[in-house]
Amino acid sequence: MSQSLVAEYYRAFNAGDYAGMLALLADDVIHDINQGARETGKARFGAFLEHMRECYREQLVELSVMSDATGKHVAAEFIVLGTYLKADASLPAAHGQTYRLPAGAFFETRDDKITRVTTYYNLNDWLAQVSKVSAP
Repeated sequence: MSQSLVAEYYRAFNAGDYAGMLALLADDVIHDINQGARETGKARFGAFLEHMRECYREQLVELSVMSDATGKHVAAEFIVLGTYLKADASLPAAHGQTYRLPAGAFFETRDDKITRVTTYYNLNDWLAQVSKVSAP
C-alpha cells in the first residue's frame, strides 16, 4: 500500500492537484526541505506548495518507487523537468529558464498516510542550469 500511496502523491503532483497531495498527508506531516528547514503540519506543507506553484512549473518523469519490507519507509527517484517562473528568495532571477534535474525523496507512512517527506536534489546543478546565459 505504501508504494501506491507515494505513487498517488506524485500523480497528484504532476496533475497540479495540491489538494489531492495534501489529502494523502497526515495532519502532523514532517517536511524536510532540500537545503532548508524542517516544517511540520499540513498547513505549512500547503503554503510550501503554493510558493512552489508561484515560482516553478514542474513535471516528474522516470519515477521509480520502492519500499522496505514493512512498507513504513518508501523512497522514490525521478527526473524533474522544470521551468523557473519567478525569482525565489535569494536565488537567481527567473526568466523562464528550463532545467532537467535528478532528484530523490524519502517518505515515512502510518495508517495509509504520509507522515514524512524529505526531498533531495543537487542545488548546485540546478543553479548552474538556471544561471546559463543564452546566446542571442
